[in-house]
Amino acid sequence: MSTALHIKSPKESITIRSITAALVFLGIFFIPFTSWKGLPFFGEYAKEGCFAFFALAAIITGVHSVISRKIEIPFRNLLFQLLLILFAWFLISGLINLPTIRNYFFKGIGGYERFIRQYAVVIISGVVFLITYYNVFKRYDSLTLFYKVRRVFYYSMIIVTSYAMLEILILKFGMSFLYRILWFYNFFPFTEVKLFYGVNRISSVTFEAPALATYLFTVAGWMFSYVITERGLKRFIPALVTIALAFFSDSRAGLIIIFIQIVLFGILLIKKKKHHQLLIKIVFLSVLALIVVGAYKGKEIATYIQEKVTSFDVRDSRHSISNRSRFGIQYASYKVFQEHPVVGVGYGMQAYEGRKKYPKWATVGNWEFRKKYLNENDPRFPPGYNVYTRLMAETGIVGLAIFILFLTLILITTFGLIRKNDNRYLLAVVICISMIGFYFNWLKVDTVRVFGFWINFALLLRMTSGSTFTLTTKKKNSDI
Repeated sequence: MSTALHIKSPKESITIRSITAALVFLGIFFIPFTSWKGLPFFGEYAKEGCFAFFALAAIITGVHSVISRKIEIPFRNLLFQLLLILFAWFLISGLINLPTIRNYFFKGIGGYERFIRQYAVVIISGVVFLITYYNVFKRYDSLTLFYKVRRVFYYSMIIVTSYAMLEILILKFGMSFLYRILWFYNFFPFTEVKLFYGVNRISSVTFEAPALATYLFTVAGWMFSYVITERGLKRFIPALVTIALAFFSDSRAGLIIIFIQIVLFGILLIKKKKHHQLLIKIVFLSVLALIVVGAYKGKEIATYIQEKVTSFDVRDSRHSISNRSRFGIQYASYKVFQEHPVVGVGYGMQAYEGRKKYPKWATVGNWEFRKKYLNENDPRFPPGYNVYTRLMAETGIVGLAIFILFLTLILITTFGLIRKNDNRYLLAVVICISMIGFYFNWLKVDTVRVFGFWINFALLLRMTSGSTFTLTTKKKNSDI
């Protein structure tokens, strides 16, 4: 719903709009910068430097809407309606389970407090920030928005890549003298330089290698789009850099997700006849590169691929502990779902019930359970490691069904926009590729606190803004 406000000073309004837009775009730029210690009072957003920009933009938007009585909220958009239904069910499932939630206590946190914290994260990310993004994006047409957001991600990737290249040269090629240069990145906001010598994995400005991989598939669609919009060999550089950094991050899930995004991008190119020649060039160059590289490193590549494919086994010597932790917690969530199949145990309550159901094959000899997940002295709650199994356990089959319907409708909408082939085409392609990345990533993470997802969703709402309306709140006569 759009609340159209009465603004007395157009100049003042333009200034406020410019400030909020600048804050949102700055927030997008700083999404990967999470390697600092963070601010504890930010809660789950402690390490997220971008949170400060988004929060400030939201506050300004909120205050301005109260003063001017104008804010745009897409209440008539089916996607947004379904999102509100999903969040409403999160609340309802919690209310239904209140008698049980009141008795929960783990790691010094009671059930009520846990529910309020977790639900607050949902509302902040999926309502407050989402509406803030939407109100900024609503000012631009789809094509302008595509280039603006892509430019921000591009500049952010330059910093991420420059840091990562120094990491690679130091960790992979032993050029330790370059650390003197790398040290200067400490002056970047929300960044503390650290190297993972033991595992030789790069993390760039993020706090760990998997976080870097998450950022890479967040920007993958945007970087792939240069292949469509640019000319010459330079069009391939952003995409190749993204793939290369994913490789050096050594993130199993990251590599798989980006590979899926590459395949999807190829399929979308096939669907449009004007891109067929481009696709043929890409396939030819890719095959040529594989032949050349395979001739020199074929055996090493085959071994690497085999290692990654089999690394998800709980018996894998290198990843056994993490695999058993992930699959064990997911298994426990499923057992909780079996006992509470309709409404679940309440949003955010998975850890309270799940800790009673961790299988022995996951916990025996596993230091992660002993020192972290079941350790009352460690304040960190056990993660669900899968948003789908988490929602099954916490909100039941009803919550999971609404969530799956929501995700499905997003894809149907993006495919519909791609088929229309109008000025929304490029943005729709990028959102489609990005969303697929988030969907697969949710097989290994359990939080909806994903900035990239909500930014892409806000962009999609903007492109389907024909489904919104403007609500004008008039002042009472006594106020005039």
